[in-house]
Amino acid sequence: MRAIVHDPGAPYGLRLGEAPDPVPRDGQALVRVAAISFNLGELRDLCGFSPGHVSGWDASGVVERAAADGSGPPVGTRVTTFGWTGAWAELRAVDVGELAAVPGHVDLGAASAVPVAGVSALQAVRALGPLFGRRVLVTGASGGVGRFAVQLAARAGAHVVASVGAAGRGAGLDALGAAEVVVGKVPGPLHAVIDNVGGPLLAEALTRLEDGGVVQWIGQASGRATVLDSAQRAGHRSWRLESFAVAAPFGPDLAFLMGLLGSGELDPQVGWRGGWERAQEAAGALLSRQVNGKAVLDVWSPP
Repeated sequence: MRAIVHDPGAPYGLRLGEAPDPVPRDGQALVRVAAISFNLGELRDLCGFSPGHVSGWDASGVVERAAADGSGPPVGTRVTTFGWTGAWAELRAVDVGELAAVPGHVDLGAASAVPVAGVSALQAVRALGPLFGRRVLVTGASGGVGRFAVQLAARAGAHVVASVGAAGRGAGLDALGAAEVVVGKVPGPLHAVIDNVGGPLLAEALTRLEDGGVVQWIGQASGRATVLDSAQRAGHRSWRLESFAVAAPFGPDLAFLMGLLGSGELDPQVGWRGGWERAQEAAGALLSRQVNGKAVLDVWSPP
């Protein structure tokens, strides 16, 4: 089958080539992939794999062979899928607990943008507890996880403050539900933070938390250390800083998000799209922060 394989000598370590067809286990469906979406984490982790490896977390397509144990959707079902490897190929073997049906009117490319970023945002927002009427900061709000987090926190009733690194990257966040869009600063007070940036911005956010506030620390896009000192413990405030890790299986959360996508209540925010022969271009744009939201690559167009 055709696949985007790891090639250490190619730009961004990516090359469109050939790979063996996957062999599904009993509890796995074989999916004919229509579209994939790139994530920063998987692109940065390529150096840890052998040449020829097929990486990738997110893919959408059509079930070509149902799971042999009778679980999961039947042949012909349109699905979006998650796994820690194997998405960047024409065929993907995926656990039936890590996929969800895509509504018939929803574009499979849009659906491919949801799994890792959407489920991470959903679980992080859920971990903050009740948010109605509370101020919630989302840092790195222009990225894939950030744009989902803005929408889902606003849907939960929060007053969302969206923090971005440059003015241009904040475009459209107000339409997604952000009550405030700020550049490189942290206005308080805050009930909670979803942090995708780390570094000094996270340290500053901690000083703005109300008593009992909570931070879900998802990522460190800044690449800088977060230094905490007594300033973050000033007064009598107490707060929680929790290191976030997305939890599998994704299936139930994916099904919920596909429902929102189908009803028009969730926008996948695809900021770059093209054929998968342009994988190197897409990777370069994402890694250099030229994409607001998600980068989607089309593998084939369903009839």
